[in-house]
Amino acid sequence: MMSKLKQIALQIPEYLLIASVIFYWGSAGWGLNPIATSLLLSLVLQIIFKNRILGLLIPGILILTCLYMLLALMSEFREFPSFNQEAQIFLFVGLSYFISTMLVSGLMIYKYFLREGKLPTQ
Repeated sequence: MMSKLKQIALQIPEYLLIASVIFYWGSAGWGLNPIATSLLLSLVLQIIFKNRILGLLIPGILILTCLYMLLALMSEFREFPSFNQEAQIFLFVGLSYFISTMLVSGLMIYKYFLREGKLPTQ
């Protein structure tokens, strides 16, 4: 039972990251967004081909981007004059989004690096 649950959990990080990218794309406006388009395309290709290098590169880039955006979130949060309801919602949504994206990216790194053995050395 537990191994089956773990197996299912390791199959869903790409789908959760696709949902995260769609949320980002929707919140940024539904126009042509090359960043969201390239992220969606790379995640769909990752689901199809299961490339190990891309399986490590995509979540690594997403984690670094989320860390940068957390700094931007904190900077923007400090501009609120008081901790009102708008500031609370801003902080809750931002922290939830970026931290959950980093956690799912970490699960994807676990899936492609630790679970399948270390990368071959030359």
